Amino acid sequence: MTDALDKPHHHGYISSKEDYLKRLRRIEGQARGLQRMVEDEKYCIDILTQVAAMTKALQAVATGLLEDHIGHCVVDAAAAGGPEAEVKLKEVSDAIARLVRS
Repeated sequence: MTDALDKPHHHGYISSKEDYLKRLRRIEGQARGLQRMVEDEKYCIDILTQVAAMTKALQAVATGLLEDHIGHCVVDAAAAGGPEAEVKLKEVSDAIARLVRS
């Protein structure tokens, strides 16, 4: 894999990859369940409750990925210094801003 500056790099989440995939598969199942609830014309509040659960699950994945990125990619880049550190700090700052807006 390569990073933003085209240098070989392993992503911080790689040690938890299977855990992330399991979580994402569960979220995929939740999305299918929501579709069925709408198709079956379930009660609005029940659907909203499931949307909230799915949103929380996605936020947990995002938070974990952000922590892994900071703990691995950003820390490594900061230790190396130079333009790579600036790129990684800008990336993580932008990612946090996107998550806060969502």
